[in-house]
Amino acid sequence: MTDSSPEGAQLPVESDKDRSLAWVRRAYIVSFAVALGIACALVNDGSESTIIIALVADLVATLTIFSFSRLFQNSSMYDPYWSVAPPLIALFWAFSPETDEVSVTRRMLVTGLVLAWSIRLTYNWVRGWQGLDHEDWRYADLREKWGDRYWAIDLAGIHFFPTIQVFLGCLVLYPALSTGTHALNSLDLVALLVVSLGIWFEMTADRQLHTFVSTRKEGQEILNSGLWAYTRHPNYFGELLFWWGLYLFALAADPGSYWWTFIGPLTITLMFAFVSIPLLEERNLQRRSGYAEHQRKVSSCIPWLPRQ
Repeated sequence: MTDSSPEGAQLPVESDKDRSLAWVRRAYIVSFAVALGIACALVNDGSESTIIIALVADLVATLTIFSFSRLFQNSSMYDPYWSVAPPLIALFWAFSPETDEVSVTRRMLVTGLVLAWSIRLTYNWVRGWQGLDHEDWRYADLREKWGDRYWAIDLAGIHFFPTIQVFLGCLVLYPALSTGTHALNSLDLVALLVVSLGIWFEMTADRQLHTFVSTRKEGQEILNSGLWAYTRHPNYFGELLFWWGLYLFALAADPGSYWWTFIGPLTITLMFAFVSIPLLEERNLQRRSGYAEHQRKVSSCIPWLPRQ
């Protein structure tokens, strides 16, 4: 076949990653279209609160993504759900408030912060993802361990469990976007600072890690500069700041009725403390020489001066 491009220039060839991302986009468009249809039907019915509507739509979208994960035999299809679902839940609550007395300024501020967090985290996933021929090492280990029974672990542990955790985290958005009638106050400013610091921490940590991986010298296996000199997991620390900062917005909007929504940030904190960080620490000890000494010197999550 002759080249028909201008001046004989070669047309760009679609990479495996490009094709994989195209399938991911299709999967998420389908899943959220189905969820939107369910949400609209429940809204028109008028018998359920917007919390229940958001939860049902969230679970339906997760089940749809699970179908695509099974189709491609790759559980990493679910990974961007963590960052894509919260802004959609936030937008749903922001545009369907339970009362007209909710501060418009707070709604715009909180929704904007969630969108900024989502765009940054989703971009970081896209940049680091290798495509559908690659699966997260944790999922691959579970697939090998459980064999034919892996589908149940995949559905309950990899898809529905994180969805429930993120939805619990998103409950802190409900009073700030839908029901809280308190005017903007000093606690909103504190919340803004905490959430912004969390996003900055994650963005900076990811940039430093990306630079390290792309420029490191042979044998240089441990990143111990920048934010990584003060905490072994600065991106997790930033994530925790983000969710707890959103909780402060909930308290600012309605300090009496929705104090219990701290259960969301708390469950995310416990997940990092007892699941995500221990798994990653164990893998680093197996793969990186000198990591035990690095553990002794550098704080696990909360930044602190390195020990001598």
